[in-house]
Amino acid sequence: MKQLLILAGIFGMIDGYPQTGKPGHVIIIMADQLRADVLGTQTPHINALRQEAVEFTRAYCAAPLCAPSRASFFTGLYPNRTGSMINPWAKEDEVYGTVRAGIPSLYTIMEKSWDSRHVGKQHFFSADKIDRRGGQGTKWITQEDYSRWMSSEKKNKPGGKRFKADAPELVSGNFTRLRSYSTPKTELYKEGIGYFLDRYITNESIRAIKERDKSRPLLLNTMYLAPHPPFHIPDPYFSMYKPGDFHLPENVGRWYPGQSPLQMYSLTGFIGSRYTRGQWDDIWAKYLGLVKLLDDEVGSVIRTLKEEGLYDDALIIFTSDHGEMLGSHSLWQKMCMYEESARVPLIMKLPKGHPAGRKKIDTPVSLVDVLPTVLDLNGLVSPGQTDGRSLLPLLAGNDKKRDAVFIQYDGNGSLGNAQRGLVDGYLKLIVDTFRKEVFLELYDLKEDPEETRNLALNAANEPLLNRLMTKLKTRMGQTGDRVRLKENVVKNFLENYAGKEGE
Repeated sequence: MKQLLILAGIFGMIDGYPQTGKPGHVIIIMADQLRADVLGTQTPHINALRQEAVEFTRAYCAAPLCAPSRASFFTGLYPNRTGSMINPWAKEDEVYGTVRAGIPSLYTIMEKSWDSRHVGKQHFFSADKIDRRGGQGTKWITQEDYSRWMSSEKKNKPGGKRFKADAPELVSGNFTRLRSYSTPKTELYKEGIGYFLDRYITNESIRAIKERDKSRPLLLNTMYLAPHPPFHIPDPYFSMYKPGDFHLPENVGRWYPGQSPLQMYSLTGFIGSRYTRGQWDDIWAKYLGLVKLLDDEVGSVIRTLKEEGLYDDALIIFTSDHGEMLGSHSLWQKMCMYEESARVPLIMKLPKGHPAGRKKIDTPVSLVDVLPTVLDLNGLVSPGQTDGRSLLPLLAGNDKKRDAVFIQYDGNGSLGNAQRGLVDGYLKLIVDTFRKEVFLELYDLKEDPEETRNLALNAANEPLLNRLMTKLKTRMGQTGDRVRLKENVVKNFLENYAGKEGE
């Protein structure tokens, strides 16, 4: 359901935007590359927030990649509509990593009436350059500020070339170039937690909370890097876990016969398939250390909100831009449609007195739904269209029939191999492409949550594949997708692969 442009004067207004309710504090805390399934014993502070919040257990990012996911999160639009479909690292394709000019976002809609602050990772790239406007609008503290501070302290930042390796990357869909990307190498960061980026983000977030304009509600976007690589981690977190302290998912270090071989053309498979299950066990220990570090930082921000008297009346959202494969399906990083990559935590602590109360919701939702929800809860209507729809009716039990969730991937640092995904109830269709090749995957997430049995390889499922493919193509057409799938894509796939996976 679209939120349509509302003309000024129809309703009460807040600086040009229609108002239907009372504005309140909005606190958004976003992790980077956090798997939804690692919340647990190592996240006591996030768990405490979950106890007082609504948790969407089947929330998906719009794109399993930093820049397009964040663009969709902050605009409520799918990447096809924002124009931000990749991380803009390749000069030839950098235009596809930027949100088109004039598209409203959470920042531009709310910063006129809210004291708007952004602290942390800045991967919301916009043609309007909304983070480069000096003292106007939102106040921005980003990685650049961290880099300047570290230089003044004469300290080395985490990471470096030794944490990277070359991988092939398709550019503009036409030629392949070697690019250097993160590996799961682990090492102790000797400068200590006080100089770690996520601690800097926490300190600056606390400063923003305490120095806020108390005459206006606060909008704080705290964007952490953890647990994104490099796994160059300070103690005590580097040494906190060891293999045997946790259960390694069964699909880690295993390449299943039915999964797309086209993934070997991207860094997910090209790098991920190098590591054994035993090696992933060691890597997981360091990743979980980063998760615990993240949890402690989130705890500090929540504690400050309580000390400043903001917690009870605030909408607090905790999520991640995407997940992390971390060896599941023998893959590394994100950039694919599997649950570990595309499903994200989505926790909403509502303002005190909101009737929704505490509950868990297992209806599939998308991060494009967050912006309409924030606006709805604060009495605003978007000045433009959104692909997402408010989650408030779902909380009230009045929105049980929702559209299937659409997910897209168009390449990492350039336009390359594309993937499209559709989550319809507990069914997931994955379309993986590389040049002229197409590989299909179909999973029943209820019976096979680790996605180990590709039902698309069974010719008896052709009618189901066609039904889901029709839904997917409809969504692609509605969003102006650049990818075109042939009419006989299911038939061609079955002719090429059905019954041949063991050959």
